[in-house]
Amino acid sequence: MKILTVSDEVVPTIYHASAKQRFGEVELVLGCGDLPPSYLEYIVSTLDVPCFYVPGNHDAAPEHTDYGKTLLAPPGCVSIDGRVIRHEGLVFAGLGGSIWYNGGKYQYTQRAMLARVYALLPRIIWYRRYNGYGLDVLISHSPPAGINDGKGAHAGFKAFRWLIDRFPPRYHIHGHIHRNYRMNSEVETVVGDTMVINTCGYRILTLERLAATGRHGYNQP
Repeated sequence: MKILTVSDEVVPTIYHASAKQRFGEVELVLGCGDLPPSYLEYIVSTLDVPCFYVPGNHDAAPEHTDYGKTLLAPPGCVSIDGRVIRHEGLVFAGLGGSIWYNGGKYQYTQRAMLARVYALLPRIIWYRRYNGYGLDVLISHSPPAGINDGKGAHAGFKAFRWLIDRFPPRYHIHGHIHRNYRMNSEVETVVGDTMVINTCGYRILTLERLAATGRHGYNQP
């Protein structure tokens, strides 16, 4: 499955009439936060594929579009924030938001995010018994602590690292760490059985469906 992952930055080559020709092989879109709802709406309507997303720390306010609509969420897209779902034989989970820094809607303390991770465990464990490994993809806005992250408001979550160590997804896709901020130059980091990818802007991911044997692997073009 070819997956388009996006976050944080509106990319002109995607928000363009030629997007269908450029990204015609994409079968799924994953949004990792801090994007205008109209941008995700444009992507899914142009490519005619599903989109699963989580909110970023700047996604609390509605978008007032230049065509007269007020959007609270991206039309045609499905939030998987705090959820575990199965789609086309693959298992996805989502955890939006950033570390707490000024009390915004999608900001969490380390303890609060740990509680959110714990809430996903029954479903993750169920799928682990089903397919031998659990999650194919975790999408989040923030990175794990100490992996592709920064400092202060851009610090990663310890709970994500705990999850990677104990119930490793094949991929952890995140945003939040803009590469032009020069906080962390790493965009791909292998941690045990998990490939952690910073998708600020966009990435194309080729994800293989694994047989239910407990094997892990990644294929990043």
